Amino acid sequence: MSYTNQRLAYGNTLVEIGKNNKNLVVLDADLCGSTMGKFFEQEFPERHVEMGIAEADMVSTAAGLSQTGKVPFANSFAVFISGRAYDQIRQTIAIGKLNVKLVGSSAGLSDFGDGSTHQAIEDMAIMRSIPNMTVICPADANETVEATKAIADYNGPVYMRLNRNDYDNVTEAGRPFKIGEPTVLREGNEIVVFATGYMVGLALKAAEALKDKVSVKVVNVSTIKPLNNEKIIELAKDCRAVVTAEEHSVIGGLGGAIAEALRQSCKPIDFVGIEDVFGCSALNYQDLLEHYGLTKEAVEKAISKLI
Repeated sequence: MSYTNQRLAYGNTLVEIGKNNKNLVVLDADLCGSTMGKFFEQEFPERHVEMGIAEADMVSTAAGLSQTGKVPFANSFAVFISGRAYDQIRQTIAIGKLNVKLVGSSAGLSDFGDGSTHQAIEDMAIMRSIPNMTVICPADANETVEATKAIADYNGPVYMRLNRNDYDNVTEAGRPFKIGEPTVLREGNEIVVFATGYMVGLALKAAEALKDKVSVKVVNVSTIKPLNNEKIIELAKDCRAVVTAEEHSVIGGLGGAIAEALRQSCKPIDFVGIEDVFGCSALNYQDLLEHYGLTKEAVEKAISKLI
């Protein structure tokens, strides 16, 4: 089945995995209708646990289940699971290297109507800073399907963030997801754009718009941690400058990870992301993206500035 929404792709893929993996269990914090954990609840009610509005308790319960051989997927809004349950994630899951999958729905600005309290724009920075944590940000629904399968098979703590809204796929359906591997979606030899999540599609549009001015390589970085530093250096080495694009704070997310990887290469680098501010509410998602400069034009401007 083909999807254009990451949440639908995730929820339905959990059901498919659950048919073959009897140890897969799903936990929700009163948000299964938003995280799409409801699909798993409908199919396997005995393997779905509704924890109520208690993310910390949910994460601790997931940790305990992992110690019995279960493979728990704990769901909530990205802002809540990365914030409310930080202590339990760090002290229990990460230090213990427990096999728990944490999935943050409605990440970035994608919950446009509810404002800063519901918009996770620092979740990747939080999770990337925790030792032993793998951090995944799929580009689209196609990649979400394969990433969900991959993290279910991976033994260890994982955080995956998902967008709330429908948008077009930019990756190939059915392509196996390899944790840690960036993928080139467009070749170029002057500027390289490392993008993640929703911004991958905008980076591709920006590269196309500038094709008569500059040759732009676009790389989908769907694993924020562990980042394959050697591959990042290789992809950037023949280019004049680097742009990063993410629906996240410019502090501590993809931009920081790429800059760290390239810190000895001395290449010019610019970030497209959310400046050091909180989100706000809006009538629709696109208005909010434009307000914070997460647009194709913003990526074009960053590229043009470095030419």
